[in-house]
Amino acid sequence: MNNGFLSQEEIDALLRGEPVAATAQDLSDIEKDAMGEIGNISMGSAATTLSILLSRRVSITTPKVRISSLKALKEQYPLPYLVIEVGYTNGLMGSNILAIREPDALIIADLMMGGDGTNPPGELNELYMSAVTEAMNQMMGSVATSMSTVFKKKIDIAPPVCNLTDFATDESKIMSVSSPDDPLVAVSFRMEVEDLIDSEIMQLVSLQVAKDMVANLIGVVEANAAATQPAAAAPVPVVAAPAPAPALQPVPQPMAAIPLPPQQPQPNVTVQPVQFAPLKPAMLPVTDTNIGLILDVPLQVTVELGRTRKLIREILELGPGSVVELDKLAGEPVDILANGKQIAKGEVVVIDENFGVRITEIIGQLDRTALQ
Repeated sequence: MNNGFLSQEEIDALLRGEPVAATAQDLSDIEKDAMGEIGNISMGSAATTLSILLSRRVSITTPKVRISSLKALKEQYPLPYLVIEVGYTNGLMGSNILAIREPDALIIADLMMGGDGTNPPGELNELYMSAVTEAMNQMMGSVATSMSTVFKKKIDIAPPVCNLTDFATDESKIMSVSSPDDPLVAVSFRMEVEDLIDSEIMQLVSLQVAKDMVANLIGVVEANAAATQPAAAAPVPVVAAPAPAPALQPVPQPMAAIPLPPQQPQPNVTVQPVQFAPLKPAMLPVTDTNIGLILDVPLQVTVELGRTRKLIREILELGPGSVVELDKLAGEPVDILANGKQIAKGEVVVIDENFGVRITEIIGQLDRTALQ
């Protein structure tokens, strides 16, 4: 296919009922499905990271993959977009571009700055741009980690470059796109952040980067399929057996009576009741068969110095300088919790003017069950 028109050879192939192969300026259906799967995995991880940063529920829909260009995107989306571009430094060559509408970026920045997202600022000033850049940096880092897991090789990225681009008026500010007519693979998602954001987010890569990603994914799938196929058994040679010789009929012989030995008296057997060992709770062995599937799942780790219980009257009487007595003694280990569940104990240390915790004891599985 050239400039959107079919060649005579492609027309003849269609008339014969043959499929038209994808050209260098397009992706086949299998490649588009592969890009959708890559985008679904990577952006799913990015949505999880954004949910933790914003303390809000973030969900994305199934991606849509299409071939476009910067010129076509400007005509289709004549709006200001925050364009985040990261370059691959290891594992892949090229760049990955994330485009978010400016109003959505303002809400994300407001949530990052401690607001509730209902009254974001009117424009992205330097402070808010720094906040949303950090959020995008964390998201693209999780995308690189997910692709490292999928491709089974290390993928590193450079620090992101954020630009606010008005697709209606601005010229190209995307470094990796040399011409507005260059083909781009656009993977679009519908992103929802509770009742604050319901919009579209786009992931853009060049056609060559998309083909490299697909080649990596297909290579991993083929390697896994080859590893799971059983080895072909060697053929067993078949040797023809010689024809059996005619068997001789045995002459019947008279059978003699065989005397049986006299029966011996059986000794007395003492029967005792069966005894079982006491049952003990056994620890199930932890295997790493599928642990790799959840290694990138983030957990909220909390260090709890202590607790106390107060009346509402006592809470209202608190003020600057008030002392709240906890249920922990001085020098007693603090509790370390993951997602609200205690997993260890430790002692407080100071590292470069920051507080830290040195782990002194790991809570066993049975102890954690008892604490719950």
